[in-house]
Amino acid sequence: MTQQPEPGRRRPAPFPAGRTPYGWIQAFLAVAAGLVALVVTAALGLWAAGAADLPDGSFPGVVAAVAVLGAGGTVELTGSAGPLAVGGGVLDVVPLSVTLAGALALAHGFLRPLRLHAVVGARELAAWAARLALLWAVVLIGLAAAARHDFDLTPGGTIADIGDIFGITASAGFAADVPLSLLYGLLWLAALLVVALLASYGAAVPARLVRPLGPVRPVAHAMVLLLLGYVALGLVAGLVTAATRGHPAETFAVILLGLPNLAWLALTLGLGAVWDGTAEGPFGLPVPRALDTVLRAPGGTTLDLRGLASEESAAWWLLVAAAVGAVAAAIVAARRSPAGTRAWQHGLRMGAGLVLTVLTVCLLCRIDARYGLSLLGLGDVDGGLAGHVELAPRWWTALLAAALWGVVTGLLAGASTLRGRRASDGAP
Repeated sequence: MTQQPEPGRRRPAPFPAGRTPYGWIQAFLAVAAGLVALVVTAALGLWAAGAADLPDGSFPGVVAAVAVLGAGGTVELTGSAGPLAVGGGVLDVVPLSVTLAGALALAHGFLRPLRLHAVVGARELAAWAARLALLWAVVLIGLAAAARHDFDLTPGGTIADIGDIFGITASAGFAADVPLSLLYGLLWLAALLVVALLASYGAAVPARLVRPLGPVRPVAHAMVLLLLGYVALGLVAGLVTAATRGHPAETFAVILLGLPNLAWLALTLGLGAVWDGTAEGPFGLPVPRALDTVLRAPGGTTLDLRGLASEESAAWWLLVAAAVGAVAAAIVAARRSPAGTRAWQHGLRMGAGLVLTVLTVCLLCRIDARYGLSLLGLGDVDGGLAGHVELAPRWWTALLAAALWGVVTGLLAGASTLRGRRASDGAP
């Protein structure tokens, strides 16, 4: 069975004889591109945020830690003040600009040889993915091993007084969990390869999967376009902000570290999702002023479109953007779906696709970052060394809103597409 190319698409040229597009050299180049994208994006973002001035030559370790987080790994926070005070923390946040840069580079390297043929064998595809996974595992281990550093602190208050008496120096640091980073990083890679294969029309799949994936790929393609479109809009907004409102370094730090975090959060808020958030202590995340103000409300806050608009009236445009984005994605999916697909099928598929997309966004955009020092296990004794930033979705509101938007826009786009096809075929 030979898969025919889509109209308007040139058939891929055959690969030169005696060479394979799925070899170790191609796998190495793909993984190297992903690593460079991760590290360079993390380094530039941290440099813009001022992290290059951190003491003790810690900048490379911090870059490695952010790259590990971007690739799905975990980083633990530690601290101590000798035998009397101990500290620690949780850092559960994904720098999605770093993630997206690495994902796009890796996905391009993965898909490039698959565009050279109409169909690929299942064993050949599995072997190609296995080569990438093996090399990526080496990268993850190296990054996790480099992602560690300890800082000497000079705190005030109780711990400083105790330190003066007993000659104790307080310290804080971070270290990547190598086994968990390897496990989660490989799961991240597997998910990336599956999504890339589903969303790319030019990528070959095994012959037995061509028909089953026919209804899936249009929706997957539309969802990826929706997410990338939001990132593009966020990038334009960020560049305008940097040019007109001052503080360009801070703005570029947000762009290079957390642009998708904000853009995709905006997507869920525009669709009607509700989040619970709080920000306490001396540290936080680089976010727009209106969002920071809402999160720093005493005792935490409920983050929704209405509450955000009370601080910044322009937030109502998030509703317009979500409506336009959902309709555009539904139209793209409907027009690329197999002929004969009914409107209710478009609605169900679009609903399922948007629910899975919002579920993924909620998982990736969650934040739980906290740190503190305690004296003899009695809790925080130095407010200047403690803080907490948290952002968590209300799952049912987010998923229900996505389902409603997806079904309605899918039905409308499906019905419109069917009428257009009937009109072009001359049917009554």
